[in-house]
Amino acid sequence: MTRRTVLFASVTFVVFASLAGAQTMPKPAARESGITAYLQFGGTANSDGQVYALSPSIGYEFNSHFGMAVGAPVYFVRPSSSTGSSSATGLGDPFLGVHLKYPNEIINFATFLTGTAPVGNSKEGLSTGRSTFDWTNHIDHSISRLTPFVEAGLSNTTPDSSLFLRPYTTLGFNTHIRGGASYVMWRFVSIGASGYDILPSGQQTVFSRVTRAQTGGGPGQHGPPFLTTQQQTTGSSNIAHDDGFSTWIEALPQHRLDVQLGFTRSFAYDLNSVSFNIGINVGQLYRRSQN
Repeated sequence: MTRRTVLFASVTFVVFASLAGAQTMPKPAARESGITAYLQFGGTANSDGQVYALSPSIGYEFNSHFGMAVGAPVYFVRPSSSTGSSSATGLGDPFLGVHLKYPNEIINFATFLTGTAPVGNSKEGLSTGRSTFDWTNHIDHSISRLTPFVEAGLSNTTPDSSLFLRPYTTLGFNTHIRGGASYVMWRFVSIGASGYDILPSGQQTVFSRVTRAQTGGGPGQHGPPFLTTQQQTTGSSNIAHDDGFSTWIEALPQHRLDVQLGFTRSFAYDLNSVSFNIGINVGQLYRRSQN
């Protein structure tokens, strides 16, 4: 067992212990029913390039527990000059997501199931060329201003996050886990940190967003598979493995505007990334304007 695995397991154990032992009331959650609409624009920059995404979505909350949403991201990819590749802009895969939420005095639980349709261009890394799914489960509990959380999921692709728009996407089964905590510093401003691990199994295909070259069967040079001479690389599970940590600061005034700045360190790829996200709850703004 590696030192990173031991460290991540220790952090996860501490988080679970905190959740089990705390008996304070969780923070009140913003509740919404009816039609929802959300618009998010974010990006990640690192030594391999820049990946931005504009992600509109519209959905419906049937009650305080169950809801769904549909949307489609538009990507703007700017590879670094060292890759020798050109920029790309295009539609990613449209998605349909459903969620269940069960807030509780002891623990808050939510589960999210998302499926995508293969519409984006796989030769530019905007799609895998196949339908994908992701099932993620989340638990958290607030202890005064501190909210520890744990997430675990199953997927046949490596999901992006608001803190890390990856310079690649993948096709192949994996489990993914994340654990950490956020802390409210002042009113609607919070900071947070988390560790993550992507654990693939079986054959994997990596689709680079920052390399424009031929399709091949294996890495053409040393280094990350998304930076080899092949835009698509197929191989064993280790080519899609990733682990690391993220830190962030977030402002969420009145649940209508969400602004986030973050940093992610990938140990597997020796990669440092900075990110930003601006989210607008269009549905709440519209309802407010009608009052």
